[in-house]
Amino acid sequence: MGVVKKTWDVEGMSCASCATSVQNILSGNKGVNSASVNLSANTVLVEYDDTQTGFPELNERLSSAGYYLLNNEHKSGHTSGEREKRKLDVLRKKLVAAAILTTPVFIYGMFFMHAPYANMIMLALSFPVIAILGSDFFIIAWKKARRMEASMDTLVAVGTGSAFLFSLFNTLFPEYLLARGHEPHVYYEAAAVIITLILAGRFLEQKAKSKTSESIKKLMGLQPAIARIIVNGKVEEIPVDQVTPGQSLMVRPGEKIPVDGTLTEGTAWIDESMITGESMPVEKKKGDKVIGSTMNGAGSFVFRAEKVGSETMLARIIALVEEAQGSKATIQKMADKFAGIFVPTVIIISIATFFVWYLAGPGPSLTYAFVTSVSVLIIACPCALGLATPTALMVGIGRGADLGILIREAQSLEVAGKVDTIVLDKTGTLTIGKPEVTGYLNDKKGNRPDIEGMLLEAESRSEHPLGQAIVTFLTAEGVKPGKIESFKSLTGQGIEFQKGGVRYLAGSSRLMEDNKIIVPARISQQALEFEKEGKTPVFAACGDKAEVLFAVSDRLRENAANSVSEMKKMGLQVHMLTGDNSETAKVISAMAGIDKYVANAMPAQKLEYIKELQSAGKIVAMAGDGINDSPALTQADLGIAMGSGTDIAMESSDITIIKGDIDKIMTALRLSRETVKTIRQNLFWAFIYNISGIPVAAGILYPLTGYLLNPMIAGAAMAFSSVSVITNSLRLKRKRI
Repeated sequence: MGVVKKTWDVEGMSCASCATSVQNILSGNKGVNSASVNLSANTVLVEYDDTQTGFPELNERLSSAGYYLLNNEHKSGHTSGEREKRKLDVLRKKLVAAAILTTPVFIYGMFFMHAPYANMIMLALSFPVIAILGSDFFIIAWKKARRMEASMDTLVAVGTGSAFLFSLFNTLFPEYLLARGHEPHVYYEAAAVIITLILAGRFLEQKAKSKTSESIKKLMGLQPAIARIIVNGKVEEIPVDQVTPGQSLMVRPGEKIPVDGTLTEGTAWIDESMITGESMPVEKKKGDKVIGSTMNGAGSFVFRAEKVGSETMLARIIALVEEAQGSKATIQKMADKFAGIFVPTVIIISIATFFVWYLAGPGPSLTYAFVTSVSVLIIACPCALGLATPTALMVGIGRGADLGILIREAQSLEVAGKVDTIVLDKTGTLTIGKPEVTGYLNDKKGNRPDIEGMLLEAESRSEHPLGQAIVTFLTAEGVKPGKIESFKSLTGQGIEFQKGGVRYLAGSSRLMEDNKIIVPARISQQALEFEKEGKTPVFAACGDKAEVLFAVSDRLRENAANSVSEMKKMGLQVHMLTGDNSETAKVISAMAGIDKYVANAMPAQKLEYIKELQSAGKIVAMAGDGINDSPALTQADLGIAMGSGTDIAMESSDITIIKGDIDKIMTALRLSRETVKTIRQNLFWAFIYNISGIPVAAGILYPLTGYLLNPMIAGAAMAFSSVSVITNSLRLKRKRI
């Protein structure tokens, strides 16, 4: 066959470093062009030449490292969602059990270490924490070791494993060290607390990941379940997944369009905001394309089904979101980067310490060698490291919530500090997101009836967004509703009503032309000006003459231009994407001060634009609020959702601006940079204390003091490092952002 693409589920992945390993293993296989891991869905997309390799060879190569491919067709939605839910439930149970068991161990270890049977009680309580609840850390560390790699899991496994085994030896055989002049200390509380802290971090991470599968499920839920097909002139209801291309389907007022196709009978105004992001309904007539899952306004119509199932626009958006999740580079956590260097160094120092004491130390040299080498591993135990990221993240998230910003996870913060390009969606981000009257002209002369009052009454009976904008405007102007005698909605054009035998019309220029309405030069000229400004003109006519003109548009947010200016001052390149027409895009981008923009952008085009920027080496943030933005939000290095938008956009993003205030985008980026800075400081101090304690553990003080490892020094260093990490994190609460 040649080059093919296959998506398989992967078992055994539990963290970002696992995903990196799977990707590297598969990418290095003969015949594989690329492998892209989607950690959120636990899948991998592999592009390979099936004449050179296939599932058996790839699975065999992967299984040697402890990961497994599942040879079934991956299906998004409920299956992956249930799997994520089960994982979250398991982690929640592990965390609760670990916390219950660890609490008394910590109390005994810190305050009652000399109580009767204290060591045996701590052993009994900490054993299940280490051996059962924390087993994943040791499994992952073993997988890494087989590939000559190290991560935070390796550090946790080495540190807690050494602490537990050394404590176990001293609990069962205390006389061994006592007979040789050493105090048989135990470190059960340190091992149990570290496992519990890291489990808490994993739980929060999995909780964030599960949100991603929720966005896929919600996208799938947008598709209507039932379609009305026309068979021999009769309308029948069938499940939407049974629709085939070529069938004629009827859509009633207020219903969702079941599949993609072409309108064959009638006219309609379709709300396509879920696809284009634009709040203005789109007029459709015979021969126009209609998109599945978009909403029909007033009036029924018939269309011919053309794209069904996985070929519909919504299905392609779902596929784009999944593909973006998988292609988004997994950023290795900062702690893993440190651990990759730190762990091998500690192990080398431990081994060197053993041989130095065994070969050159005083007698009994084997005992000294054993105690010092194990002490090096214990003092390197990542107690403060376990606190470094969670505490800063917790404070950063809390500060963000106070500021109206929701931050999903540490990885988002790390990326935010590196962003150099920001792409803004127009509707709902730069603009208010709903039509408003932004221009008005009254050319009424003489003692003609009060057209505004009657228009207010008539438009209040219409569900059209343009009509509602006019109602809002006239009400704010203090206009009182007038009485009308009849009302008629003219699908796709406007409204008609009567009073005292006089006919009144309100709607588009096409409605005026079709009814041979005279449009005075003043109104006609102003309508052209409105169109140049990207606004939609709405005419109101009394009898055979147009007398009132409204301009309806989606208004630019008051602070948008200032926010864009601030972004530029921070050194960011600013771009705008919109599904709106070129004229409107040009006007809005000029008003906002944005030089680079793309108009008429569908979801796939937005996604491709983000990819193009990334391929040019840019670190891209994308801010949007609609379903149509979700693939681009997912693909971007940092997705920022405006809280005034859809749940799907928020769940596809990394950061959410709760009230949709564009000013908060810059605040979010500054807060992210400060939080990342704090995490790095915490990691620095945590490692500094560990590193400074290692020489003491190795016996550097022995020639001067006669002590190998002073528990007071070790305990003080560990406690002080934890306190300094927490204190440094709390500084974020008071920092000016």
